[in-house]
Amino acid sequence: MVRSYIEKPNCIILAISPANQDLATSDAIRISREVDPAGERTLGVLTKIDLMDKGTDAVEILEGKSYRLKFPWVGVVNRSQADINKNVDMIAARRREREYFFTTPEYKHLAPRMGSEHLAKMLSKHLETVIKSKILGIQPLISKTVAELEAELSRLGKPISADAGVSLLYFL
Repeated sequence: MVRSYIEKPNCIILAISPANQDLATSDAIRISREVDPAGERTLGVLTKIDLMDKGTDAVEILEGKSYRLKFPWVGVVNRSQADINKNVDMIAARRREREYFFTTPEYKHLAPRMGSEHLAKMLSKHLETVIKSKILGIQPLISKTVAELEAELSRLGKPISADAGVSLLYFL
């Protein structure tokens, strides 16, 4: 079912994959590459960066050196289950996420374009760009639809007034 949505040309694909698993086996990446081979509509999100094994990192992916997409990859660090259980609010979680990227040596140079806040801004900007590019084609479509509906109404003729129907009943 998801596939039928992402095959539509106006759809933005958010390919979300955990960093602590092999991207070569990621269903999100596989499907997005099948329906968007040029990566024109795909935004890559790498989660669980903080849960990667010691000695490994996701720098090559986040820098776009492997699994290249038109748009830069965004890394995010989500709240842990323990944080959720402790009712850590989203403001504190976002602050910790920023701190993680700015204080982890491997990601420090990428920090300004990492995190959930950056992802939200990037998605908003991308959506705005898509809407602006499509809006010129919408007006002719609306005009065509209105013309078709007006033609159909013309073929159907004028409505019979409610009063005429009532007076017919009295004559029966």
